[in-house]
Amino acid sequence: MPELPEVETTRRGIAPYIEGQEVTEVLVRQPRLRVPVPDDLAERLVGARIGVLKRRAKYLQIPIHSTPPSGGSADATLLWHLGMSGSLRIAQVGDLPKKHDHVDVVTANGYVLRYHDPRRFGFVDWQAEDEAQDKRLAHLGPEPLSDAFNGKWLYTRSRNKRVAVKPFLMDNQIVVGAGNIYAAEALFMAGIDPRRAAGRVSRARYDALALAVKEVLAAAITQGGTTLRDFVSGQGEPGYFAQRLNVYGRHGQPCLRCGAELRRITLGQRASVFCPGCQR
Repeated sequence: MPELPEVETTRRGIAPYIEGQEVTEVLVRQPRLRVPVPDDLAERLVGARIGVLKRRAKYLQIPIHSTPPSGGSADATLLWHLGMSGSLRIAQVGDLPKKHDHVDVVTANGYVLRYHDPRRFGFVDWQAEDEAQDKRLAHLGPEPLSDAFNGKWLYTRSRNKRVAVKPFLMDNQIVVGAGNIYAAEALFMAGIDPRRAAGRVSRARYDALALAVKEVLAAAITQGGTTLRDFVSGQGEPGYFAQRLNVYGRHGQPCLRCGAELRRITLGQRASVFCPGCQR
C-alpha cells in the first residue's frame, strides 16, 4: 500500500509537469472506484488551471483555479487517494492506456496525469470547501515532518493511555503517516518496546521517538526520490522503495545492533517486529 513517503514522492514527481497548466480534456474509463468519480469532474476541470499540489496525510490535494492562479485561494480542490494499489503517473498525449488506467487528466503542455488502480480502492473526489469540514481530513493529527509534531505533543496526548505505544503512534489522530513499517522502525531507533503502554513512556523518550519518526520518514522520502524518479511513463508501474529496514519483516533474524533474535508479536491486529535486547 502506498504510504506517506510514496505519496509525497508522487506529489514531487508529478508537480513539475502539471502545476500551472490548463486542463484540456478529462477521460474517465472506470467511474466505479471506492468513491464514484464525480459526474461533474470533466465539466469543472476542462478550461481550469492546476495550482500548487499539496499533500495532507496520504491524500494528494490538487487546487483548481477557474482563472490563472494569482496567489489567492483555489476555486475547488481535488482530493486524490491512491488506495491499496493505485499510482499517479505522467504520460504523454498519444501514450496508449493500459488495463486499470481509470482516469486521465490532459493538460495543455501535452502531458497526461494518469491514474492506475488494479484494485480500485483509491478515489478522486472534490474536497469540502472548508477543509475543516471535510470528514476525511477534519480529525487528522499533525504532519510528522512539521514543527507541530514533537515529543511534547506525543507526551501530552499519551497521558493515562493504556494502549500500547505502537498502535498509539499509528493513530492518525495522533500523527499522520506513521504506518506499520515506519512505526516499527522509529520505535527501534528510539529503543522503545512497542508493547509498552503509551502513558508509561517518558517525555525524554517521546522526544527521541518524535525525532526517529522524522528521520525514518525523511529518509524514505529521500530514497523515493531515487527509486521513484521516473514519473514520465505511459507504461511504468510504481516501484516502491527497496527499504533498508532494521526490524520490519526481519523476525527470527539477528538484530543489526546487538545480535539478539528479533521477535514478532501482534499489536492492534498488526504484526510487529522488535528487538528484546535494544527496546525497553
